[in-house]
Amino acid sequence: DSASNGFSFKGIKDYLDCYRSGKLTPSQVAKNIIAMLEDCDKSTPPLRAIVQWDQEQIMLMAEASTARYRSKCTLSYLDGIPVCLKEEFKVVPYHHRVGTVYLGTEPETEDATVAKKLREAGAIIIGVSNMHELGTGTTGCNPNRYHKIPRNPYKPNHFTGGSSSGSAAAVAAGLCPVAIGTDGGGSVRIPASFCGVVGLKGTFGRISPHGSLPLSYSTVSVGPICTSVADAAIVYSILAEPDPLYPYGLKQPKATLSDMCAPDLKGLKLGVDWTFFKACDAEVLSLCEKAVEHLQSLGASVVEVSLPEMEEVQVAHVICILSEMRDFLQPDFNEHFHEMNLDTRASLALASQFTALDYITANRQRTRSMRFLREIFSTVNCILTPAVPSTAPRIYESDLSTGSSDSSFTVRSMRFMQLGNFTGIPGLVVPIGYSTAGLPISFQVMAKWWDEAVLLRIGLKLEQFRYQTKKPSIYYDILA
Repeated sequence: DSASNGFSFKGIKDYLDCYRSGKLTPSQVAKNIIAMLEDCDKSTPPLRAIVQWDQEQIMLMAEASTARYRSKCTLSYLDGIPVCLKEEFKVVPYHHRVGTVYLGTEPETEDATVAKKLREAGAIIIGVSNMHELGTGTTGCNPNRYHKIPRNPYKPNHFTGGSSSGSAAAVAAGLCPVAIGTDGGGSVRIPASFCGVVGLKGTFGRISPHGSLPLSYSTVSVGPICTSVADAAIVYSILAEPDPLYPYGLKQPKATLSDMCAPDLKGLKLGVDWTFFKACDAEVLSLCEKAVEHLQSLGASVVEVSLPEMEEVQVAHVICILSEMRDFLQPDFNEHFHEMNLDTRASLALASQFTALDYITANRQRTRSMRFLREIFSTVNCILTPAVPSTAPRIYESDLSTGSSDSSFTVRSMRFMQLGNFTGIPGLVVPIGYSTAGLPISFQVMAKWWDEAVLLRIGLKLEQFRYQTKKPSIYYDILA
């Protein structure tokens, strides 16, 4: 619970309070959401956060939840909570388009594991959210006819970040307090950062990606985008467990939230590689340095660490993710080349230049980097970095029709993200303030494999650093 001065996002607790007190029912909330979704599509420019939704489906789930509240037999803390899932996941009865115009020609008949778990928890799935085509970029720019460009709720003429673009926009605009994304190169954490909300990338394999398009099997993790760290913890605790359909996550230790609510950070050692940390815009750096001091003031000690071979990590990560995507999308590249966005074609064309030797060398680098991290985590609990080196970039008129391809921006935006994807360690991004232009700035904490609990503990304290939350310029108050 946090005492708020001024604006605060509506989170899971606000919904539960309404339901438990009888002030609103899930059915009334669902009707509000349907009205807002209609409004979003008509606004100028359209928000384009949720790209497929179905009034009947939303009402069915909401009415079932309303009945459970009436008979006092709710299923979980997510009962009646509106959620959306990135279009990369299969969600009945929507089209599994993954940001393209050519995939998912028929409605889906089977849910991805996370969609199934959300239904079992009683959540109201309000639809599937927009994404960068095939997850190949970090702006979220997708000019094709089914998707169009999602807008940043803080500044609608700026990008949301990608590739889980619509998920972050939906949460920041108040359409739902919870969204699910996938993260192969920052795809949960970049849009969460640009849209001023919380994003958690679980340890590789922690939350099952079964039923999402297997674009890159060695770098992608699944995670929630929420309005607060507490909400991310709730969603994480419901989704994080082994899935018999997903072999890479079978041997994981049990997910816990131990010490998450400890009163301070005493005893925690936070690692910072200052040279790496400082490779960002001045405004971002100044705020992030203050956030580090804030964590120190709560009893944590800051330890200087050296993250070795970061240039190599960045190149090797790109080789791994693009080679795996190119391998999986080979038939698409041959048969649907002309239906792909220009920037997707460019990325996949670049990927075709990598050799088997490159891929093997990149994976040797992964083994080295994991060994370095194991040593670093024997001396510190966490690694701290800014989330993204800059704030959300502007949308230009030409982006709306032809898309945007700026490889130097893509590379730069992933700078602090790739280590987590490449080695599989978990990462959490938390908004800590705003640029002078009013765009969100975020901070990242990474921990050793399976230690999401310490991220959430530090994340709760980071939230106290932000002295105010600014209201996005596009915001729907579903509970009003």
